[in-house]
Amino acid sequence: MTPPPGQTATSHEVVVAVRGLTKVFKDFWGRPKARAVDNVDFEVRQGEVFGLLGPNGSGKSTTVKMLLGLLYPSKGHIEVFGRSPRHVVTKARIGYLPEESYLYRYLDSGETLDFFGNLFQLPKADRDKRAAQLLTMVGLNQVQHRTVGEFSKGMQRRIGLAQALINDPDLIILDEPTSGLDPIGCREVKDLIVALARRGKTIILSSHLLADVEDVCDRVVIYYGGRIQAMGPLKDLLATPDSVRITAPALPRETMQRVLDIIRKDVAADDVRVDIPTQNLESYFLGVVQKARQNDESTSGATGGNRVAAYLAGEAESAGQTDKILDRLAAPAAPVSEPKVVVPEPEEAVQEEKLKALLETKPAAPVQPAPKPSVAAPPADLSAADAKLTGLLGGKKK
Repeated sequence: MTPPPGQTATSHEVVVAVRGLTKVFKDFWGRPKARAVDNVDFEVRQGEVFGLLGPNGSGKSTTVKMLLGLLYPSKGHIEVFGRSPRHVVTKARIGYLPEESYLYRYLDSGETLDFFGNLFQLPKADRDKRAAQLLTMVGLNQVQHRTVGEFSKGMQRRIGLAQALINDPDLIILDEPTSGLDPIGCREVKDLIVALARRGKTIILSSHLLADVEDVCDRVVIYYGGRIQAMGPLKDLLATPDSVRITAPALPRETMQRVLDIIRKDVAADDVRVDIPTQNLESYFLGVVQKARQNDESTSGATGGNRVAAYLAGEAESAGQTDKILDRLAAPAAPVSEPKVVVPEPEEAVQEEKLKALLETKPAAPVQPAPKPSVAAPPADLSAADAKLTGLLGGKKK
């Protein structure tokens, strides 16, 4: 795979190196209170999706905060792109989605992305272009003028993911990225993670949803009590070499019986199981939604099936394997979920017609002021009042 423009790193480059990492929290008197991380070692390489797993309080979030330079380690060494995680230039190459989205609630989606893009000193034209692509990618282009404070948790996760990618980072740290998302959003986030990794991005994923980790991660570490209890490639950790699964199309009963008789000559009958394979609930759910889209069903919520933002997909790259994969990931819903789902024109036309009707009726509306000429016209009453005033004022003046 060709590395992104401006980068010469190979797929074997160590992006994150952790050696003997330890973090001890102390009380007011300086006494040790909790050993959150205890002598941890691991490496994360370029283009890898690396999972941090463990129960609550096992040290995952503390590790992430130390990788970001938000906490000092009590002992040990951390390198991110060969530098300290507190190095400012290094921080500019990192995108971070925290577990809770802390965003300015009175900014809308476009203003939020513009704000974070400005922190990275991106030119205005680039900020606008990337914001438009990201909002379409995360399915918020229909509601981009609503303030973030009005968003549901799932929609906040979507805009949070967009802000984490506004600077086109080389290292992306995602803490519970699918929390609060509907199954469509979860699938799209996982597809996006895989696409970014194939482009050479490095992703560290911390999640309690093991199915999400299993779908996207190359390697994982499992924490417990601040220590790493298991680490390695998922395919090695999950393999069960003492059993074999054979999948075949539906067979005649006689054929199945002959196969079972042959197998039972070498294996005990209790160790052989025959059942019907099933798809998982996620696949079934996505299939139902896809059929609804093909029937042009409309929705007022966040949209799905959108293309990966062009600048994240590598606009300058030649059409190679990466682009084909990105196209494949985004293609299934492209024919039906293009802006056809978002059709504001009829509503705008209705509003314009109402406005014209109101404007046309306004000139004829003032019927009440008609009596004004009769009130303002009587010369006799005015002259009599004028004479009285002249008499009163004239006597005083003379």
